[in-house]
Amino acid sequence: MRVIGGSARGRTLKGPPPRETATRPTSDMVRGVIFDMLDAMGTDYDRVLDLYAGTGALGIEALSRGDGTADFVEADAAAARLIDANLAAIGFASRARVHRRRAEQALSSLSGPYTLVLADPPYYDDGALAAVEQVAASPLLAEGAVLVLEHGRRQEPAEMLGKLTLYRSRRHGDSVVSIYREEESA
Repeated sequence: MRVIGGSARGRTLKGPPPRETATRPTSDMVRGVIFDMLDAMGTDYDRVLDLYAGTGALGIEALSRGDGTADFVEADAAAARLIDANLAAIGFASRARVHRRRAEQALSSLSGPYTLVLADPPYYDDGALAAVEQVAASPLLAEGAVLVLEHGRRQEPAEMLGKLTLYRSRRHGDSVVSIYREEESA
């Protein structure tokens, strides 16, 4: 895995040990598609929330493309240590906080507002989708915020998540990337 754009472009990220964790990192190709779409939308990378952060690759990619800060939420202790190691290796540790808690528990202790939310929960976990919906309906989102949800291909993306509307959805193998944002006023 590597950072594919921004100030840390080309830097290598550590991945999870094979067969020792349930962490499923987003591939470089899918991350490239996500950030190409976000860049085309003019997404603000000032305050980023990476839910179900895994290796931290999505949030680190966002940090590389801006000069903002990020909160990483990851329940697995080994994955949280991996995020810390990746942030330190890239030089972004001072711009980030890692919260080692379940997403559902972390929401009450986070302080937004976030301009970008990246969520790559375990596929087919209804509790995870409920936590993402809770974020989308909360004051944790800044005006004009964008939410990216990575989910399994058998799961149809909701037309609405909280106050956010489905903007675009793209399938890549077994993964689907759905991007939500506030509808623009006429």
